Amino acid sequence: MTDPQVEPAPTRALPLVIAPPRGRQKPPRHLADLSAEERAAAAAELGEPAFRVKQVAHHYFGRLERDPANMTDLPAKNRDAIASALLPKLLDPVRTMEADQGTTRKTLWRLFDGALVESVLMRYPERATICVSSQAGCAMACPFCATGQGGLQRNMSTAEIIDQVVDGASAMANGLVPGGPGRLSNVVFMGMGEPMANYKAVIGAIRRMVAPAPDGLGMSARNITLSTVGLVPRIKQLTDEGIPVTLAVSLHAPDDELRDELVPINTHFKVAETVEAAWEYAKKSKRRVSIEYAMMRDINDQAWRADLLGDVLNAYGDWNWVHVNLIPLNPTDSGPMLNGQVFTRSRSDDMREFVRRLEAKGISTTIRDTRGDEINAACGQLAATE
Repeated sequence: MTDPQVEPAPTRALPLVIAPPRGRQKPPRHLADLSAEERAAAAAELGEPAFRVKQVAHHYFGRLERDPANMTDLPAKNRDAIASALLPKLLDPVRTMEADQGTTRKTLWRLFDGALVESVLMRYPERATICVSSQAGCAMACPFCATGQGGLQRNMSTAEIIDQVVDGASAMANGLVPGGPGRLSNVVFMGMGEPMANYKAVIGAIRRMVAPAPDGLGMSARNITLSTVGLVPRIKQLTDEGIPVTLAVSLHAPDDELRDELVPINTHFKVAETVEAAWEYAKKSKRRVSIEYAMMRDINDQAWRADLLGDVLNAYGDWNWVHVNLIPLNPTDSGPMLNGQVFTRSRSDDMREFVRRLEAKGISTTIRDTRGDEINAACGQLAATE
């Protein structure tokens, strides 16, 4: 898989609906969803002192423990009841696949209502990254994305997002990934869904990640990447949050004519408006923005588009505010078409020329490492097979 990956899927026209379907039952209440006041109320409901909730929080966030049998500081007679009330099971593993000698692990999860989501844990020599989902499905309807072609089922809760991270951190801590026990260092919101369309739950999850134990996982905000196709109002809202995460904008085309087709939200928020919002985030946060660009053969990989992308990004600021990640499209035997052209991975020579053109304009650029092609590691592909 690329880290993360974008993938082709059968063409299917979908309405651009951002709101999830209504009337669905909410996920079970979980410790990770609760504020300090709500934790105190939960303890009272259980007839337990407030410190019991803190004990459970220490196990979950500090020790990455979800099995009540190992929470021996809780009273034995109430242990299961306390744990089940505060740590209900949110993710049920359906299938786990491995690649790269086990250092890439993709898990398909079934949520309480049957919805399917995916996460991918990737271990590198210098870091370990988990790519998490924020929605079951996606409403953005990008034609080359398997998740987008399935439509949106619902938003995920803060706890459902966090539980993916806790699972990955536990796998690393317990040595389940080749290389021995280690630490989960990075989180990227580049799995299934458009994170900015589930803003409240995603920001809640990020706050849980960066809060010190026992209130959270104690991660660095600088090691969290929040991706968006360009929901400009939410980018502006993030700018005012004061959380220095890395913003990644999935641009995929520098011109409105092509981006309207590749990223339908562009019909609402054009390239210039999207890039300007990203620039404002970089200016205020002092964090370099990542521009994600899936390389699609003969569709968006022309040398003149590299020149145009460089010009678009250089129109803002006189400092190195942006980095371009070129993502080789995940290969498939066949795929959807755009104006008669099948979505396939760009040629290596074209990708190198794209890099050369951008670097000539002073734009920092890399071609992202690919991982997990053999296990359908791009988001949405494994769920689609189920």
